[in-house]
Amino acid sequence: MDKKDVEKAALKAGKKIVEHTPEPVKEKVEEKVKEKAKEKFVEKTEGKLQETKEKNAQKVHGKGEDAKEKLQDVLLSVKDKLSDVKEAGEDFQEKVSSSDDKDKSKNKRKIKGVNQIKKATDIKSSTKIKSSNDIKSSTDLKTMGS
Repeated sequence: MDKKDVEKAALKAGKKIVEHTPEPVKEKVEEKVKEKAKEKFVEKTEGKLQETKEKNAQKVHGKGEDAKEKLQDVLLSVKDKLSDVKEAGEDFQEKVSSSDDKDKSKNKRKIKGVNQIKKATDIKSSTKIKSSNDIKSSTDLKTMGS
């Protein structure tokens, strides 16, 4: 016989006993039986709750570990990709700056600085322009022998 069969037999025996007992005793027995049944129910329920709580804690802990590992993998891959992007950006910046340096060295002679631009005071006025009298003629030139 297993546990359930024993419980069924005890229940039948209990019912037969209750049928043949006087009323005042029957009421007390029923109260005691109800209290015991309530205690057993509470114990079983608490036990099941405790087991369920432990199982859930294990599941949550396991899933938390899995999530942590996955998150670390994702973060590492993002870190690798960002380092690649950073290197590419640095290479690009270096190429741009080196090509700028080449362009600057070629164009330095072409572009005038602020100091090289003539001001209004530097432009010759009409009085400074040479007249025909000021231009040297061939007679004014010195020869090698003189």
